[in-house]
Amino acid sequence: MDAVDPTVFRLAIFVLAIFVGYYVVWSVTPALHTPLMAVTNAISSVIIVGALLAAAAHASGGGTAWVSKGAGAVAAGLASVNIFGGFLVTQRMLAMYRKKDKAK
Repeated sequence: MDAVDPTVFRLAIFVLAIFVGYYVVWSVTPALHTPLMAVTNAISSVIIVGALLAAAAHASGGGTAWVSKGAGAVAAGLASVNIFGGFLVTQRMLAMYRKKDKAK
């Protein structure tokens, strides 16, 4: 009996994580959305730190520094969009709970 190829094993875990993430996110009640969004923004800020470190990497021997610099720049850009969008959604969710001013 042959062992499972590690690439297939990792791909299967990735696909399962997509399904679990989908069902977890869509099962969240609106009352819990804002705290979860705050945690997501905190995680994205850690991702930005790692992306900036990757973008500042130096090539140690090979000429592949452009790969890490490019991947770091793309990761920093996408995480920035995620943080900005998260703050916009959080602001909108909190605005739903504010009392409306009555017109005089």
